[in-house]
Amino acid sequence: MLGRRPARGRPSKLDDAQAGQVRAALEQGAQAHGFEADLWALERVGVVVERVTGVKLARASVWRLLTGRLGWSLQRPRHQAVERDDSEMARWVAQEWPRIKKGR
Repeated sequence: MLGRRPARGRPSKLDDAQAGQVRAALEQGAQAHGFEADLWALERVGVVVERVTGVKLARASVWRLLTGRLGWSLQRPRHQAVERDDSEMARWVAQEWPRIKKGR
C-alpha cells in the first residue's frame, strides 16, 4: 500500500493560528480595515495579512492563502448603476419600446 507523501516545497510563512487570525480579519470586511469600498483585492488582503501577523506575503502567496488554505474563491462584483430603477425600465420596455419600434 502506498503511503501519503508530505507536501513538497517551501513551508508556509503562516501557521494555522495566523491563518485563522487572517480569516477572522477578512470576514470583518474591507471597510472595517479602513478601505473605502467593501471589496477585497490581493493587495488589500496582503496589507491586512501584514497588519495582523507581521508577515509580508507576495501576491502569489496571498492568492494561495485565499484559495488554498482559506477556501475562498474569485468573485467579481455586479456592475450596476446606483440610479437604476427596475420598475421604470419595465415600464419603458412595455410602453415606449413598442411605440419606437412601430415608427421604423
